[in-house]
Amino acid sequence: MMIRALLLMLALVAAPLMAQHPADALAPEAAGAGGAQVPPALEAAARAKAEGRPVEADRWMIAAAHPLAVEAGAGVLRAGGTAADAVVAVQAVLGLVEPQSSGLGGGAFLVWHDGATGEMTTLDGRETAPLAATPTLFQDAGGAPLEFFEAVVGGRSVGVPGAPALLAEAHRRWGRTDWAGLFADAIRLAEDGFTVSPRLAGLVAGDAARLARDADTRAYFLPGGQPLQTGATLRNPAYADTLRRLAAEGARPFYQGDIAADIVARVQGAEGNPGLLSLTDLAIYQVRERPPVCAPYRGYEVCGMGPPSSGGVTVGQILGLLAPHDLAALGPDGAEAWRLIGDATRLAFADRGRYLADSDFVPVPVRGLLAPDYLATRAALLRGDAALPEVAPGRPEFDHARDWGTGQDLTQPGTSHVSIVDSYGNALAMTSSIENAFGARLMVRGFLLNNQLTDFSFASHDDGLPVANAVAPGKRPRSSMAPTILRHEGVPVLVLGSPGGSRIIPYVARTIVAMVDWGMDPQTAVALPHLVNRFGTYELEAGAAWRAPALRALGYEVAPAGMTSGLHVIEIGPRLRGGADPRREGLAHGE
Repeated sequence: MMIRALLLMLALVAAPLMAQHPADALAPEAAGAGGAQVPPALEAAARAKAEGRPVEADRWMIAAAHPLAVEAGAGVLRAGGTAADAVVAVQAVLGLVEPQSSGLGGGAFLVWHDGATGEMTTLDGRETAPLAATPTLFQDAGGAPLEFFEAVVGGRSVGVPGAPALLAEAHRRWGRTDWAGLFADAIRLAEDGFTVSPRLAGLVAGDAARLARDADTRAYFLPGGQPLQTGATLRNPAYADTLRRLAAEGARPFYQGDIAADIVARVQGAEGNPGLLSLTDLAIYQVRERPPVCAPYRGYEVCGMGPPSSGGVTVGQILGLLAPHDLAALGPDGAEAWRLIGDATRLAFADRGRYLADSDFVPVPVRGLLAPDYLATRAALLRGDAALPEVAPGRPEFDHARDWGTGQDLTQPGTSHVSIVDSYGNALAMTSSIENAFGARLMVRGFLLNNQLTDFSFASHDDGLPVANAVAPGKRPRSSMAPTILRHEGVPVLVLGSPGGSRIIPYVARTIVAMVDWGMDPQTAVALPHLVNRFGTYELEAGAAWRAPALRALGYEVAPAGMTSGLHVIEIGPRLRGGADPRREGLAHGE
């Protein structure tokens, strides 16, 4: 494979560059499983992560955000299940042990490469706005946008959850294992309890005031009025009961039965901030199959989600803008490489803000944004030797005269990513989310509800122009989730994705550059400190602070930022090699 060849050719270059700056290394406490409960079978995977080594395997591999979820998925794959089987088991456990990030009350995007046919498919399980929603949903009586958390906490922000329907559809298409059995590990853990990790305990403590607003949420996360403590055993019998219903009856009761009725009651009855969700909204929900968005890069085909996700298009644009430049020669230590990456990201984000939204509701120039001629014109802006003073959206080929406004970008993290390769040659990348950490802070039957509607623009117009990502009945809010599969000559070579709000896009693009251009292995690539420039200011993770003087000399404003990505990468070559982000609790594991 080309990536493996690059690793061999560039190892002598990349290793010294990385070693020059030990500050690039993340803190030791961030390694391993981050204090999360590690099953004995995964101890070797945790050691590899702690030591900065990729995990290797021959038949199958999984990388996900919590060791207990990895263990559940590994059991399915070991028994002969497919990646579509395993992701059901993984998500069921994640909704229990990592409830702040994803779960039954949220949505997901899934990218699938079929090992038998070679076909690429994407499934859109994004939440939808209630039929009663209007463009002023997140505005006050005077038409001014609400403050973010005024909109988030309560029922107003809740969209129709898509995750259960997406899991059921993926299993129907590509599963081999009995559906009911895929929930067994999650049910057992919910009943017997699991150990609260430092990450979960810290996030609960930091959000205690908002979690306290709903009685059920307060009782679960703040027992006795105090936040959950690291090392405590947490049980969730209500979640176990919900999973039993899904195991026995599929996703139907979630959308048309008593679970649906309880969701609607909680949303409409949310004290102080009720929402508009109805039983009809749940009953008419559908998972959408959409064509993958694919873009070329260095001989690879980079494939991801199209609208309503901005991930596939924007990652493709960033890489397309970088393609004329020899990033391998510049190396990861050069300020020039980061100038190009930063300004390519800014240009792509300018287009993202203006043009990308739910293509079922507004015309989106996907082909125009990725057209070689258009990208060549935009890439010409990178030919200087200093930061671009300003960026603006371009003018891609567009089959509609409407020029959409940019609106607001209020994306917040509360997301998880799973990468799986099974023994049948199937590859799956799924990013799932409840949007902000702990979503709307409303709990129903043991799971949290999303606040995905706040991914819409709070403004309906911008400088007199209608905003593409404005709220509309049944519309899906724009997302930054970017589950991605790279292929070479039709064969998958990389499976990756991350949480992180709108920073997901530069996280994924930078990881692709790190592996394709700089020859890094998966674990080194995901641990590389983040430098992100979406809107003009260069955000630097602590390990990259030494780069600040060089970036300032190029004309950038620089600011420190905590960037808790959750990259999970599988490289497919002579062997499978996996990496799990040291900033979170996840692991890569395979056999």
